[in-house]
Amino acid sequence: MHEQEEIPHGKLILRTLAMPADTNANGDIFGGWIMSQMDIAGSIYAKEVTKGRTLTVAVEFMKFIKPVRVGDIVSCYGSIQKIGNTSITLNLTVWVEPILRETEDEYGCFKATEAAITYLSIDKQGKKKLIDKSEIEA
Repeated sequence: MHEQEEIPHGKLILRTLAMPADTNANGDIFGGWIMSQMDIAGSIYAKEVTKGRTLTVAVEFMKFIKPVRVGDIVSCYGSIQKIGNTSITLNLTVWVEPILRETEDEYGCFKATEAAITYLSIDKQGKKKLIDKSEIEA
């Protein structure tokens, strides 16, 4: 998972645009904003897989590979790493389409961030809930 991939893998979950309000002091997109988008995407996917409520319990790892800039199209892809009795760990990657970059070497889709995030399946009262693995598509 840590090696550089040439194309995105997994399910496209979320697509958005990096805006000026999301920049850090260097003018790049703030890492916390990227992390937030990945957590939103992971939450969507975890809910789809478990068919119920989930909450984020751990960021197993997060690696920022290349900076994201204003105007970049940010796409988050996910795949299942592991499903336990009450939790699911997802591999998430952010891929960037640098539409507005001006130098030739900066064009082309690239992986900007990768992470593994674990979500807990919960019931209406917020208590751990068993994941019905029989309904999960392979």
